[in-house]
Amino acid sequence: MQSVEVTRTISATPEQVWNVYTDHANWKAWSGVSHSSLHVVGKPDRNGTGAVRRLGTYRMYAHEEILDFDPPKRMTYRVVKGGLGMKNHLGEVFFDPTEDGTKITWRCRFDSKVPGFSWIMRGIVTRVFHDALDGLERHCFPDDPS
Repeated sequence: MQSVEVTRTISATPEQVWNVYTDHANWKAWSGVSHSSLHVVGKPDRNGTGAVRRLGTYRMYAHEEILDFDPPKRMTYRVVKGGLGMKNHLGEVFFDPTEDGTKITWRCRFDSKVPGFSWIMRGIVTRVFHDALDGLERHCFPDDPS
């Protein structure tokens, strides 16, 4: 079992960051994926528990089911289809208020479908998480020149 954890502090309230992060259909606007959609609507919140988001680039897609949805604190999900060579993928994201805004902790654990490639998959997932959080920060502050 591999695990990845990436943290970032964004100068926005947990509610602001949560609203962007959990708007699954609009991930393509900031996360680095070219396609994002809400494949199954959750209940009672459309982006919440039971929702399935479809994220991907080119012909590689992952369907991720939202398991827990606790606005604006925590969300957990699992990959139910796709996932670029991974299986047993379970992720969780925390949104903790800080003096500087919101600390996001995004972690997941998974197994590689291909023996011997776990370390490669861990590196890919780490890079994807970092890039997505870069985009999330830019999307929360679109006029920031930095």
